[in-house]
Amino acid sequence: MADGIVRDDLLLDTDERKALRESVAKLVGSYGRSYFQDVTKRGARPDELWKDLGDAGYLGVHLPEEYGGGGGGLTDLAIVIEETSAAGCPLFMLVISPAIAGSLLAAHASQAQKEQWLAGVADGTKRIAFAITEPDAGTNTHNITTTAHADGPDAWRIRGQKYWTSGIDDADAVIVVARGTEPDARGRHPISMFLVPTDAEGLSFQPIDSALQIPENQFTTFFDDVRVTRDDLIGVEGAGLRQVFAGLNPERVTAAAQANGIARFALARAARYATDRTVWSTPIGAHQGVSHPLAKCFVEVQLARLMTMHAAKLTDEGADPAATGSASTVAKYAAGEAAAAAVDQAIQTHGGNGLSNEYGLSDLWFAARMFRTAPVSREMVLNHVAQHNLGLPKSY
Repeated sequence: MADGIVRDDLLLDTDERKALRESVAKLVGSYGRSYFQDVTKRGARPDELWKDLGDAGYLGVHLPEEYGGGGGGLTDLAIVIEETSAAGCPLFMLVISPAIAGSLLAAHASQAQKEQWLAGVADGTKRIAFAITEPDAGTNTHNITTTAHADGPDAWRIRGQKYWTSGIDDADAVIVVARGTEPDARGRHPISMFLVPTDAEGLSFQPIDSALQIPENQFTTFFDDVRVTRDDLIGVEGAGLRQVFAGLNPERVTAAAQANGIARFALARAARYATDRTVWSTPIGAHQGVSHPLAKCFVEVQLARLMTMHAAKLTDEGADPAATGSASTVAKYAAGEAAAAAVDQAIQTHGGNGLSNEYGLSDLWFAARMFRTAPVSREMVLNHVAQHNLGLPKSY
């Protein structure tokens, strides 16, 4: 654990996974929070850290061995992402390229696509962005307007735009979720997914002025008659809405893992400061006004970690998709709430110093707060739980 003070080893990991946690923490800890802050401040990228993670096999720990991966599961990737964040380096591209794109390709890509891309995703030499969100569609993927227009028997022209496309400026390709032109019997347009090189003619992107202080930039992405062929189609044409959950469930689990790691980092910093900081005759951590809020955050973070690992385990065991989806969604909700509260309380524990970037917390706040909104907002999580877990009438 960051700062070596918080005992948060409450999870029952196997010996192999304990070793994985320790080795990732050691590698990323050799870079640390100040490295990550410096890279972000300079508008650069943590390429050295990314390369080391790839060389060590951590980026592809969950991908099939025959395509250069480690042959593990989502649980292993969640551990990698949590420990990376707990060391003060929350790499959002870990959630996007290995977790979303890597999982989607492993589940639904053609043999040729797997051979072309998965080894690069696993060792970090290739990065893939993901474009699904649109300004007017939000969570309602049925309502996307980015459309794949037929351009002959085995080709399409993609037209439309996406929003909050993270890290596309640093990616070699982007998975695009697009609808067909003809509605089905229910009046809905079948969804398909395409793997599009980022240098494709007609693809462009503009940066969004974001409050997130992370190396990955956010973009509005435009598709102006971007031509794709059958070779670029991921899986089955028109089945993309079902297939996309091979990436969205891992996204929620690994986003939860990242939030949990951020929370652990913040609580460790706060516990160290509250132990060392003495204003009157005792350390400030001896006062319950300081210690109890931190203890409450600790409990909530541990509960979120347990749910996250449970959701990952269900995925790895091939459990019922409804159970896996619910567990992933609940885990993301719990982790987002716990992380936002933990970072906020850690800042409060530091008093005025909590607003100084020197202490590595204030610039984490928006990153932690983001997990209450994405992926999938807390309100939509509650809608899902109300309907699918409590049997209440659908509210949207």
